[in-house]
Amino acid sequence: VQLQASGGGLVQAGESLRLSCAASGRSFTSYHMGWFRQAPGKEREFVARITWSGSSTAYADSVKGRFTISRDNNRNMVYLQMNSLKPEDTAVYYCATQRIGLANYDSWGQGTLVTVSS
Repeated sequence: VQLQASGGGLVQAGESLRLSCAASGRSFTSYHMGWFRQAPGKEREFVARITWSGSSTAYADSVKGRFTISRDNNRNMVYLQMNSLKPEDTAVYYCATQRIGLANYDSWGQGTLVTVSS
């Protein structure tokens, strides 16, 4: 599976952005999907995850209640709706696949930069 993330940009604190991740290939429903982010000088961290069917989601505490992950299996797309953005959300955001039954994320998109100004 190849992934292409998009939708990043420069916004002010309190504003919203929606990130998109397009997946190529025929087996999109073989994967749970995750979003991660990496801020300058920091390690990559988990942001959100959605199961293959979309029936279950999980979030990092830092984004819970502000971010929403969703997917459209008909279009091989996964989204991250980000509301009430804060300067500390500034990072490169990556989408990734997690094959059902495995723990690791094995395919990564190229990342999209989100910058939140105060």
